[in-house]
Amino acid sequence: MSSGGLKDRNAETLEDVNTVTKELKYLYYKRLLPIEKQIGFQHFHSPSFEDADFDNKPMVLVIGQYSTGKTTFIRYLLEQDFPGSRVGPEPTTDSFTAIMHGEVEELIPGNALSVDPKKPFRHLNSFGNTFLNRFQCALLPNQVLESISIIDTPGILSSAKRRMSRGYDFPAVLRWFAERVDHIILLFDAHKLEFSDELTRAFGALCGYEDKLRVVLNKADRVDSQQLMRVYGALMWSLGKVFRTPEILRVYIVSLWSQPRLLSDHCQLLELEELDLLADIRTLPGNAAVRKLNDLVKRARLVRAHAHIISHLKQEMPTVFCKESKKQNLIYELPLIFSKIQQQQRVPAGDFPDCAKMQERLMGQDFTKFKTLKPSLMASLDKLLSNDIAKLMPLLHQQDLKKASLPGIPDGTFLETGRSLFEQVTKSGESREIQNDEWVVTKDKQKYDEIFYNLCPNEGKLSGTKAKEWMVSTHLPNSVLGHIWRLSDVDCDGMLDDEEFALAIHLIEAKLEGHGLPGELPAHLVPPSKRLHKGLDV
Repeated sequence: MSSGGLKDRNAETLEDVNTVTKELKYLYYKRLLPIEKQIGFQHFHSPSFEDADFDNKPMVLVIGQYSTGKTTFIRYLLEQDFPGSRVGPEPTTDSFTAIMHGEVEELIPGNALSVDPKKPFRHLNSFGNTFLNRFQCALLPNQVLESISIIDTPGILSSAKRRMSRGYDFPAVLRWFAERVDHIILLFDAHKLEFSDELTRAFGALCGYEDKLRVVLNKADRVDSQQLMRVYGALMWSLGKVFRTPEILRVYIVSLWSQPRLLSDHCQLLELEELDLLADIRTLPGNAAVRKLNDLVKRARLVRAHAHIISHLKQEMPTVFCKESKKQNLIYELPLIFSKIQQQQRVPAGDFPDCAKMQERLMGQDFTKFKTLKPSLMASLDKLLSNDIAKLMPLLHQQDLKKASLPGIPDGTFLETGRSLFEQVTKSGESREIQNDEWVVTKDKQKYDEIFYNLCPNEGKLSGTKAKEWMVSTHLPNSVLGHIWRLSDVDCDGMLDDEEFALAIHLIEAKLEGHGLPGELPAHLVPPSKRLHKGLDV
């Protein structure tokens, strides 16, 4: 398919996503928001949705104990540092950082974010200045961030290190984000699986959002296979005690950084697990509309159950005497009230809020101020669940048919992970100016040629398979090697000649020495015989 045709299909698919989002927004404001205001839903559960909650890109929440590699994982995805990032063996990230796309690099403090109507963080001001002083948004131009946003979080402290309060309700903040994000990446270090008190409370904040949870056992290249098997078993046992769900959680076993993996006998396993994890993240933009619809339906069902609860409590309250004692009795009998509503109103048990938390929140409420439920609002809510949502399904089906062409996280992002490492990649032929006539690889070309000819090239070129067999021996991650392949295959023919192979070794050695790789091949690194092909003047 021509690039113009693909662009047209991408535009059509994005239009489908935007159409579904606009319809969801309209239904929320027309059907759901009026009844939320009538029953004071925001006082018991989450605040009302705003435009930014519908319009924002899919978000990924990254959490874990300190030194599990959260910030390094984000840098690995973005292929660059972001403003405010720090990495170290001790707790270094002490703030929540929303990493989002921007035309220029910029760091926005939390108090300014909480009043920005274009960002989905306005309701975070309810956590107060102590939290907002520990919240920031890092904007930067990055291809990945054109499709998703990432939330970096403070490292969860171990029992030994947790001596002072954070000054804000850390689990409540996690739950606020968990409700709104599309994926929750929970990282563990293969060397430490201590479940501290703060980690256990954090798990409690994530309960109910297990469908969004992706557990990652990181730094798995630093243990042998026997140790890995024992660590994996211990992690699954511990998670099973916390998340009591019929299905076991999916745990990805990886080593998420761009440095060479340590020698281990399970490198292939780590590569396959990394492919699965990053492929899962890449699907987020294509599934954004489905996730928003799913969240709206869940919220509508909770609103319906809450409306019946409030209506029942209002009816049971006396008009004059013994109001306080009756209130206490009703709160105590709330489990029985839940059962009664289930039978009379045919509301499924799974739609009700947590009974203990509901009892706690009711303690501070004045039942006499509850408003009588309007039948017209309930009828409108029932219409939303029974008819309006069903009418959106054809649009979602059309989107699914075109999802393969959705320009979510683009191919080539994540350094070619998720595709064949040696798949041919089309490159632009934009002209660039050579700043140095001398090719920097020349000084080691003779040494590189010896390796090249020992690999038995065919008609002066190495196939991707032969080159890969040598390149993987460097123990760099496949993702990094894929990026090096893209840079080195200058003529995009899926093979490497002697100059391109020498360039590949030069880049590999630079990476092994700790240097970063360029996003695009600089002019002075283009092999001399390829400069005419690239439209470069010598």
